[in-house]
Amino acid sequence: MPEKKCFYITTPIYYASANLHIGHSYCEVITDSIARYKRERGFDVFFLTGADEHGQKIAKNALAAGKEPQAFVDEVAKTFKDTWKAMDITNDDFIRTTDPRHVEVVQKVFTKLLNQGDIYLGKYEGWYCTSDEAFWTDSQVGEKHVCPTCGREVHKETEEAYFLNCKKYIPQLLKFYEEHPDFVPDGKLNEMINTFIKPGLEDLCITRTSFSWGVPIKENPKHVVYVWIDALLNYISALGYLSNDDTRFQKYWGKNAEIVHFVGREINRFHTIYWPILLMALGLRLPDHVYVHGLLLTRSGVKLSKSLGNAPSPLPLIERYGLDSLRYYMVREVPIGEDGTFTPKQFVDRINMDLVNSYGNLLNRTLSMIAKYFDGVIPSYKEPLAPAVKQAYQDINLYLNQYETEMDAYNVTKGADSAINLINIGNKLIEVEAPWVLAKDPLKKDELAETMYVLTEVLRVGSIMLRPFLVTKAEEALNQLNVPFEERQYQSIRTYGKLSGIQIGTMSQLFPRLDKDKEMAYLADLIDVHTGEHA
Repeated sequence: MPEKKCFYITTPIYYASANLHIGHSYCEVITDSIARYKRERGFDVFFLTGADEHGQKIAKNALAAGKEPQAFVDEVAKTFKDTWKAMDITNDDFIRTTDPRHVEVVQKVFTKLLNQGDIYLGKYEGWYCTSDEAFWTDSQVGEKHVCPTCGREVHKETEEAYFLNCKKYIPQLLKFYEEHPDFVPDGKLNEMINTFIKPGLEDLCITRTSFSWGVPIKENPKHVVYVWIDALLNYISALGYLSNDDTRFQKYWGKNAEIVHFVGREINRFHTIYWPILLMALGLRLPDHVYVHGLLLTRSGVKLSKSLGNAPSPLPLIERYGLDSLRYYMVREVPIGEDGTFTPKQFVDRINMDLVNSYGNLLNRTLSMIAKYFDGVIPSYKEPLAPAVKQAYQDINLYLNQYETEMDAYNVTKGADSAINLINIGNKLIEVEAPWVLAKDPLKKDELAETMYVLTEVLRVGSIMLRPFLVTKAEEALNQLNVPFEERQYQSIRTYGKLSGIQIGTMSQLFPRLDKDKEMAYLADLIDVHTGEHA
């Protein structure tokens, strides 16, 4: 048997002073859905997330909370882990930048680059944003001296620092961009080139001496490694790079592995400029893709964030609507790479339309008719008789092919759309064939059986396609159909005819219909958008 192809997928490691909200959850759901899909397709998947726990802002927040920094980030890390568990995120590792395994790698990398002349000691003078842990030039902060990323006021910093020689690698970096046009999809690399590289990329300040909550360098312990170099190295420290056992690194960062990072647009610069330069300096391969996802916004374009008080935790949404409803909305309603909206009306309409009317309704109608017309036994599979049934099988293959094309390109929104379109094959077929009419005509018995059988295949195939998004309800639907284990596996998804003679399971409602006015009012209270928009 050939060895499985390795697939390495990562989210950003979230800053440990942040309260997790649905904006953070969006990235986790997207990456988790892709990881689940790849596992379904037989890939050897390693999925990484974690917590970024060093930096001046965290030290200040810990002091304000009356805690030592380590105790402070320990509590935050537990919150992160508990939230991802509640969302059924299937990460294989959770890296913390305070982990000894990570600290050791950061120190070794610094020594390696210092020894080979890619790091030098100098003096930093410039503008610094404490909130984003980012340095900026005069032109970037403008006359108002505000951070171009978060809009907060920046301040002047002057201190001794070590620098990464970025200028040295610009020709190599630009050549890589040219040879790998899909490195950063959707044109999001041009902004980085035009904004940071063409005006003249400065060498990157990578250490600080004005605070101590960070990784100290062995060669000069008064310096701690600047948070972004520290944070970026998590992608390889988690795999055991420069450790006594680098088996995992050789496997998932090897030349034959597929490596994909998903990041928010506010950290595009670090992942598409400085991270490649750092890897080039280390003599390591670069990721295959860096996908830059958008933001969750209100209808009027206000960013959902804790600082504005309009971004709830995902937990009350899960408690009220179920995990799958929230996961599905994020995947289906927010196109990958674009800004998306989270509004009460959109949420309620999407759940009612796709999960209640399309998916849940098809399952209920199909099982009810099998119970009524065939005593609860799925009829025998036969060659299609009616033109509408023949067309249904063709459409199953059409949407399945579309689904694989989109999911292979990490376009989970269109992948979910293909899955629901496939489910709707069944709803349309019921209207065309009208099984309740066929059941009254003894001459139509075979056509009725074939119609009911293909409906079970629509539900089986559609549920397997939906499983990366609907992590509990898709399996529940397969249970109600009583689909055998072998026929639930992706490798059997195109094999039709194995459900004949199966006694269906117990029927139950997959998704309750949401009362639109009631739920919009609840969500409007939960998401205070400060603009008067509650729809």
